[in-house]
Amino acid sequence: MSTPGSPPDRGRPTKRSRTTAAASPAADELRPLYATGGIAAATAAGSGLAAIVTLTIIGWVAAPHDTFGEEIVDILQGAVLAWLVGHHVSFSVPDGQIALLPLGLVLLPGLLLYRSGRWLARSCEILRLRYVWRAAVAIAGPYAAIAGTLALVARTDAIEPSMPRALVMGFVIAFLAGGWGVLRQLMRDKGVAAGDLLELMPARSRSLLVGMLASTGMLLLGGLLLFAAALAVNFPEVVETTRVLGPGLVGGVLLVVIQLAYLPNAVVFAVCYALGPGFAMGAGTVVAPTGVSVGALPVFPMLAALPDNGAAPVVSLVALAVPFAAGAVGGVLTQRSAPDAVGEAAPLWGFVCGVTTGMLCAALAEIAGGPLGGERLSDVGPSAWQVGLVAALEVGVAAAVAAWIANWWYWRKLRLGGGAVPPDASAAGAATAETGARRSSERTGSDPRPVVELPPDVPVGKGLATVTPLRRREDEDTGAETEEEPRPATPGERRVARERVRAARAVDREAERGARKEARQELRTHRRQEKRSAKEARRASGGRRWRRRPSEDEEMYGITYEADPGDSDAPRA
Repeated sequence: MSTPGSPPDRGRPTKRSRTTAAASPAADELRPLYATGGIAAATAAGSGLAAIVTLTIIGWVAAPHDTFGEEIVDILQGAVLAWLVGHHVSFSVPDGQIALLPLGLVLLPGLLLYRSGRWLARSCEILRLRYVWRAAVAIAGPYAAIAGTLALVARTDAIEPSMPRALVMGFVIAFLAGGWGVLRQLMRDKGVAAGDLLELMPARSRSLLVGMLASTGMLLLGGLLLFAAALAVNFPEVVETTRVLGPGLVGGVLLVVIQLAYLPNAVVFAVCYALGPGFAMGAGTVVAPTGVSVGALPVFPMLAALPDNGAAPVVSLVALAVPFAAGAVGGVLTQRSAPDAVGEAAPLWGFVCGVTTGMLCAALAEIAGGPLGGERLSDVGPSAWQVGLVAALEVGVAAAVAAWIANWWYWRKLRLGGGAVPPDASAAGAATAETGARRSSERTGSDPRPVVELPPDVPVGKGLATVTPLRRREDEDTGAETEEEPRPATPGERRVARERVRAARAVDREAERGARKEARQELRTHRRQEKRSAKEARRASGGRRWRRRPSEDEEMYGITYEADPGDSDAPRA
């Protein structure tokens, strides 16, 4: 809904809109959604372009140049081209295509769009969190149009940016970053935590999302450590390459910025190496655990992390364990978020977590690589389909095994603890509280309910045959009206209630575990006494083994536990 007085779709203003406009004193200051989205998109694009122009001018001042008036057009075109490169827009050159672009530059427009999204959320009225996509579209549409227009402006005889890619990447980056900014601002205004936002998702979708993000995060962390270790080993070569370039002070700062921008690409390349397929650094080259074969490379300090030609370093083979560790973490978190009642389903969902992780790895490999001109450098980077397939298999198998073990361990602990998973947290809390109160009253001897009296020859004890009459819940009421505890309304209150229920359930399980232990000990003692009595009886009768049959005048007792259907907490027969 864009304004308090105008509906989002059609028809006249709703009653809720008029009520909101009347109740809010600042309602007249709210702006239309889509017009404000255009302003936010233009502001983000202009701020990013101004920053790029500033850096370009600094580089131009530090380098040898002609008069400023003769190169002003080239400076502006170079700044626009750098802005498009920051949005991962490829461009064509006479020798081929440049698509190996730094992923780190996406951080600048992403931050600006994030801030614009938060400003949009503060300036417009967005009643529901599910309407965030409208605000994201309101930013992404104008931003994509600006990116396409700049792609046309930056065209020269030697360089031609891809306009379709500018439209697509501009829309995607603005939709994700701007939408995230809108969502964060709404969550802050409404007091919704990130964990509560995940609770709004279906349990299975939430568990797969958590598992996929955890597995991918582990892979990226392993890739970062692998690249850092390789760069540290070859650090003297990095220093020598920088000395050969001789960039100077300003050029050295720009060189460091460019290398930091290419750091995400290097991490993705290292992940592909750890997965097994590796990556290429030119046509007919490969860098993989099976071997290294590279030719002449550009003079760039980061490339010193590449191993020498021949067999891969033995130490680097330790990275092959990273995908399996990532799969184990993802499988455990997948089942921890949503345990399966059927044990055979746990490995299946673990493998699905690995498949989704493989799809995400394939997407990262696709955007991290690309050609760097023509001829020999036309093939740089990993193969997306190979990386996705291998990641799905390695991570999926490890996640399936870990998910099965985690699910089995979860239900084993639950069985040993004597607990059960109730369908509703509030019902579980009431049941746990009532059970705890009943056990507490039994321990203290203050239970007002009478206990059935049995003949003295019937063994009665803890865990054997304690019989108590069951009554309806309404009969247990003393007649005083009690206020029903309100059901938690917000996700935060529901989470606190669930934590309280888990704590009460843990205490309850400890008490049940102790009671069962005492019952087992008493049962063993009772059985030993019975065996000892049976042996003495056989010795007294001459050692003959015979089964004693009950006589007609002997009374037998049967103990039956009957539960009232209305009482869900009572044990069933």
